[in-house]
Order: sequence, then structure tokens, then C-alpha cells
Amino acid sequence: MKVVAIVEERKTGIFDIPKPVPGPNQVLIRIHACALCTFEQRVFTQMTKKTLPYVGGHELAGVIEEVGADVDPKLFPIGSKAAARVLKNCGVCYYCRHGQENLCKGAYAKSAAAAGTLTPNGLGEYIAVDANQTFLLSDDIAYEQAVFVEPFACVLNSIERGKIELGDDVVVIGGGVMGILHVIAAKMSGARVILSEPDPAREKVAKSYGADIVLNPKEVDVVAEVKKLTGGEGANVVFNTTPITALTSQAIEMTAMMGRMVQYSSMHPDNPIEVSPNYIHNSEIIITGSKSPSIKAFDTSARILSKKIVDLAPLLTESYSMEEADKAFERALSPETYRVMIRF
Repeated sequence: MKVVAIVEERKTGIFDIPKPVPGPNQVLIRIHACALCTFEQRVFTQMTKKTLPYVGGHELAGVIEEVGADVDPKLFPIGSKAAARVLKNCGVCYYCRHGQENLCKGAYAKSAAAAGTLTPNGLGEYIAVDANQTFLLSDDIAYEQAVFVEPFACVLNSIERGKIELGDDVVVIGGGVMGILHVIAAKMSGARVILSEPDPAREKVAKSYGADIVLNPKEVDVVAEVKKLTGGEGANVVFNTTPITALTSQAIEMTAMMGRMVQYSSMHPDNPIEVSPNYIHNSEIIITGSKSPSIKAFDTSARILSKKIVDLAPLLTESYSMEEADKAFERALSPETYRVMIRF
């Protein structure tokens, strides 16, 4: 089988490696598409260091080609479209046993994402994954939509952390692909959604997906505007989907008493911020984070997209062949894009 690997800063190569054989309780997926997450983009630019050559990819979709021993073929029919959660949870740690398998300390260490070497992963033709991490998709789902199962699952986990209630005011900071997915999920949760985003093109996309109000942080004081829109209270839930640490402080400032502020994006660089302990004390706000998709969120995402409850295909900006991987990565780095995928 062939894989796309990052071989040096801003350069990829195609390698032949052994095709995986599904072990007991595993499913072999013939990958047809994999989107390029910001994680792989950071490895491509070497902002995030990994052993090279590195095979990334976790926003994948394909077709079940084979099942291993102890896998019921009626539950995982050959030829069915599927997405996969590539994290391998230990199942025995405190977090796994308390329903927070996305926080399993061994998940990344056991996953292909941590291997770095020429190991089967999403940016390749095949991957063998545990059956309990394989999620069936509808036969008629397009791969341009299917590759969003994993990123949308990440967002649904974030939404769960935010605990949105009907009629809440929700602020999403950042109108990139993950910000737009937060807008969609927050609207589905019954909120009035306010987006902070300076780019007019992204504003248009956000409004097409239901954003009620878009504030341009280059033109207005977003914290003051959110307070004005909410009768001086602030937003019930605020999601920071950007990697800008200063905006985390802003997110906390605009969170209403008893509200929730969710730090969704990881930070690069991870600069410290100042927080008023008295504000936390007096307001009883909850400051939390969201990391990776839970199994529940992944299953929900697969069902929403398979049932076409929402169409995310417009957020797939472009697709490239594996031979055009360098172009795909460079395009994915452009702020003009949402998601870029590689076809296999």
C-alpha cells in the first residue's frame, strides 16, 4: 500500500509499506479520502516536531474491505462506508472508566498519530482499526462530507462541555472551519449564536449556516458589544476556537455569571493569560476545555452526517490526489480555506 509522509519541512513523499492485516476485533478500511487537520499542518511546517518521515491523518473515510476474527460481518458489512476514530483507548484508566475516553492518557501513545514512522494512518490507502472505533456511514454519503465526521465529532464534544440550553446566547470566537462547525452545532442546540470574525467571506458562510449576529473585532469592542446585546449580562456560553491566547482572556470577560467558557483550540505558542480570581469567585463561571472526540460524539456526528441533517460539504474547499500532497498541504495552510482533503 502507499502512504503520504511528511519527510521534511513543507515537503512530502509517497512510500510503499506493507498493507495491514486486521487482527482480532479489527476492521480493515480502504481509505478513499482524508482531510488535513491543523495538527498535520503543524507537522508539515515543523511547528510541531515529529519523527520523520511522518504519516499523519485522522479525518478519514473509506470502505470496509475485510474484518478480523471475532468481528461480526453483519455488524460491519464488507463494502460499507465507514469513518474511524484512530485513538486507541486503554479502557482501564480512571478517565476511560468514567466515560471520558477522550482524555485517556494512553490514547495518543497507542495511536498511529504518535508513531511518526512509516505506519498506516489516515494519509494512506488502508488502515486497520478496532471494530469499536469504526463507525458506519450511509451508502450515499459523499466523501467530501464523510471526512467531516471526526472534526464535527470534536466540536460536538465541545458543545457537550458547553452545556447549551434552549434560548442561550452563545459566542463563537473565530470563523474558521472549527468555528463554523461550532456555529452549526450551537444553532442545532437552540441558541442565539454570535460570531466574532473579521473576514467578510467567513461572515457570509457563517450566516448561511445560521449565525444570528457577526461582530467584526477590528471594528468594534466585541466584549462590549456582547454585553450590549445581552442586556449587560454577557453570553451564557463562549467557545474560543482560535489559537490566540489573548482571545481566551476576552472569552472569559464576555462570559455571563454562571456561564461556561470553553477553550476549544490548542495554543501554539501556549502563552499564559491573566485571569481575575475575584471574577471567577463572584460570577461562578466555569472555565473548561475540550479535547478530542468522545465515542459518543463520534457516533452522533456519524449519524447526523449520514442522515443529512446538516450538509458540511461546502466546507470542503478543495481535494487533491496523493501525488499532489505538497499542494494540498500548502493550500490547507491558506486562511482562505476551510478543509482540504487528499483522495486515495
